[in-house]
Amino acid sequence: MALYSEKVMEHFRNPRNTGVIENADGVGEVGNAKCGDIMKVYLKIEDDMIVDAKFETFGCGSAIASSSMATELIKGKPVSEALALTNQAVVEALDGLPAHKIHCSVLAEEAIKKALQDYYEKQDTTHSSGQ
Repeated sequence: MALYSEKVMEHFRNPRNTGVIENADGVGEVGNAKCGDIMKVYLKIEDDMIVDAKFETFGCGSAIASSSMATELIKGKPVSEALALTNQAVVEALDGLPAHKIHCSVLAEEAIKKALQDYYEKQDTTHSSGQ
């Protein structure tokens, strides 16, 4: 099973942060019609810090592993760091993904950014994700 790194397999078999956050401060949902993956990320934010992040993913092992790792990378971090998260950071943290599965890490990045956008809209605050 050399196609996937041990970290990908670990996050697929034992995903972190699964579930729903009731009354989440930000929720982001994305999907890829081509592969059928759907990700939903929930964020709890206090004092500009992500105190909790959870996800629900319907998709392949790479999608589940990417969601799990992405939430791990942003928990306990300032919102500004979460906004800067890239799919490449997710791939690197997973010790790589096969080229045809990179889109899973892109979905994880997009879901987090949508959840942060939702948070800002709920706060009636404008922000620039382009920095």
